[in-house]
Amino acid sequence: MWFRQDLRLSDNPALSEACKSCDELLCIFIDDPMEQSISRLGAASQVWLHHSLAALGESLREKGSELYFARGDALEVLQRFIEEAGVDRIFWNRCYDPATIERDKHVKSVLSELQPRTFNSLLIHEPWENLKSDGTPYRVYTPYWRAAARLIDGDETSVDTLNKPQTIPALSPSVADDLTQALALEELQLLPAIDWHEGMMGHWKAGEKEGRAQLERFLKSSVNDYDVNRDRPGNAGTSRLSAHLHFGEISPRHVMNRLLAGRKTTALSDDENTFAKEIVWREFAYAILYHFPQTIEEPLDERFSRFPWADDTNESLQRWQQGMTGVPIVDAGMRELYATGWMHNRVRMIVASYLIKNLLVPWQEGEHWFRDTLVDADLASNSMGWQWTAGCGVDASPFFRVFNPVLQGEKFDKQGEYVRHWVPELAEVDTRYLHKPWELGETARAALDYPEPLVDLKQTRQRALDAFSTIKGGNGS
Repeated sequence: MWFRQDLRLSDNPALSEACKSCDELLCIFIDDPMEQSISRLGAASQVWLHHSLAALGESLREKGSELYFARGDALEVLQRFIEEAGVDRIFWNRCYDPATIERDKHVKSVLSELQPRTFNSLLIHEPWENLKSDGTPYRVYTPYWRAAARLIDGDETSVDTLNKPQTIPALSPSVADDLTQALALEELQLLPAIDWHEGMMGHWKAGEKEGRAQLERFLKSSVNDYDVNRDRPGNAGTSRLSAHLHFGEISPRHVMNRLLAGRKTTALSDDENTFAKEIVWREFAYAILYHFPQTIEEPLDERFSRFPWADDTNESLQRWQQGMTGVPIVDAGMRELYATGWMHNRVRMIVASYLIKNLLVPWQEGEHWFRDTLVDADLASNSMGWQWTAGCGVDASPFFRVFNPVLQGEKFDKQGEYVRHWVPELAEVDTRYLHKPWELGETARAALDYPEPLVDLKQTRQRALDAFSTIKGGNGS
């Protein structure tokens, strides 16, 4: 059983089938240096991955099994394990990024004698299962959601499928002793040499048990006010399941199953329906990644390949990364990201709009930074989200929609709890000026240990619109 983006025992179809089919089972995780591999997405994700693998190993030991680790080219590692353990079958769950798809096709071809069995554990439905009537992929979310809801309502998922295997066949000691390439988890060196990660993980618990517990906490409380509170960064109004979903510690099918509780999507309350749409938005992102793999780095709307981005953006980018732009809601978000490896979704949109439109920094720079610093650095959601804000992706926000960070802060962080927490320099500022401290009197401003705004919001908004006017006459792809 080759674990990848499915670090759980429950609702794990490859693991379930392996347990039914095999007398002995070798469970492995490979740290593959291939680009886009789950262990290569960024420093924060690697920290989470370390803890997630530790939790999975503990769960397997509770079932009398063991998780083995190795590093290197996946095919070469698999071939050595196959030889050393006398493997005659192999199982894994599918991933959908282009590099992994290409690698897995090659692995399947070379190991065809083992008749590899692959399954879907990462999504509710495969990207090719929810298509328009003409067989082409959706590029607008609302009709995608309607079709997905019909598929979900028609599903008849067995409860057994969602449960953990009752038993996991153990590997015989004689076989285990022959696994010369197996490493200890620490030898994968997923944790950084400098212990910055300890503070970050103080905000989280990784692993399947915590993912399922977090879902239950959310469904008992926050889901009932989700429609409103999900946009308020100072409240604990979101599910905080994104990292658990990204690493496959919990499946979206399990989340939807628990949310529906035997009902159809048409019976959901408004708050529950909004949450269901967020889960399916993630499905949409994977469908886009699968059908338009170039969007990891290239704009779907080809006009944006000619967009006149600003020259010499190094200082602007660094100030944004450090949370020192002089715009409180932006800086609060970037500091939350640095401290916790996570950022509230409303604030993600605000900081992305500021970088792209007020600073004219290419969206790819922001996407790369998020990919390195987020514990939930999901390739599909991250790239689609950045292209959405930039106005160059599927169902994108129009480019002329430029988030005003002052108005956004005043609307969604009215009393300033979020900004005061993450930008303590402003903790004592009157709420009237908290989101625009540059309007304080000169004496009050001078007393603050906080930078002046990096750019003028009104002027740079117009600059962004003027830049867009140079490309908007062409045809999008």
